[in-house]
Amino acid sequence: MDLSLIIPCYNEQDSLPAFLEAVTATYDATGLEYELVFIDDGCTDGTNGILTRFARERGARHVRVVTFSRNFGKESGILAGLEHARGDCIGIIDADLQQRPETLLEMYRILCEHPEYDSVAACQFDRKQGPVRKLFSSAFYGTFNSVSSTQLIPEASDFRVFRRKVAVAILSLPEYYRFSKGIFAWIGFKTYPFPYTPDKRAAGTSKWSFRQLWNYGKEGMLSFSTLPLRISTWIGAISSVIALVYLVIVIYEWAALHNSFAGYPTIVCLILLFGGLILLTLGILGEYLGRVYVQGKNRPIYIASEVITVDDGKETDEG
Repeated sequence: MDLSLIIPCYNEQDSLPAFLEAVTATYDATGLEYELVFIDDGCTDGTNGILTRFARERGARHVRVVTFSRNFGKESGILAGLEHARGDCIGIIDADLQQRPETLLEMYRILCEHPEYDSVAACQFDRKQGPVRKLFSSAFYGTFNSVSSTQLIPEASDFRVFRRKVAVAILSLPEYYRFSKGIFAWIGFKTYPFPYTPDKRAAGTSKWSFRQLWNYGKEGMLSFSTLPLRISTWIGAISSVIALVYLVIVIYEWAALHNSFAGYPTIVCLILLFGGLILLTLGILGEYLGRVYVQGKNRPIYIASEVITVDDGKETDEG
């Protein structure tokens, strides 16, 4: 198998027909031995029916459809795709046609022509977004690279092609909270940044809300940086210094200037200040402790209710 394409899907029934036509037309003409690995991430529309018919009606020579028991998220979909992909090279692409199959083929050819590279990552250097979203995106990459020893390629996406050894390295990481951009950067390997501009969606709307993107970025920060824990230490140290300085001032005012302070307002302010700092520190610790708790349960990252594999018209159905 020359190339495996991992396609995570979540309620993509409107864009899938156009995507299937585009991807088969692109890769059938190349003579490559390729497979399509679709991940049905708990879709609630007609996505699964479209994928099942496509596989069983021999829409392509090699097709796999992995159906999740519920929605586990795109990161789980990428992991499932890596576990089921059989190609010497593996690509990840969305089904909404913002990421064109022709672009991925061009990236694959770059990888083949340059053996010194292990991965080709598509980068949106010119994002067609609103100013607020673009600002937050730039701020995320800048902040992440400043607080973490793992350095992300600016504007790099999950849209990429890489060699089998990269997939093996990713699959060796057992963490429950997965952040693919950080994982690709952490495992190393030489990556070629490929500039591209995404097309408009074939149909439908983005499944990523601003809140989801915010949480996704927060999870990435917590997964690859312990800076928030160190910030808690700094907060405690600075608070202690402020308290000590304030105590010295109070003693000086009382002993040298014979001034008396109104005790009640002072005590209330100090209680509110240090109570807030304590709760902030506990909240940061709780974020990390919660992740350790969930990881310690050792639950599967996803559950596949069905896996359909079709190779040259022969079907294997795994429940």
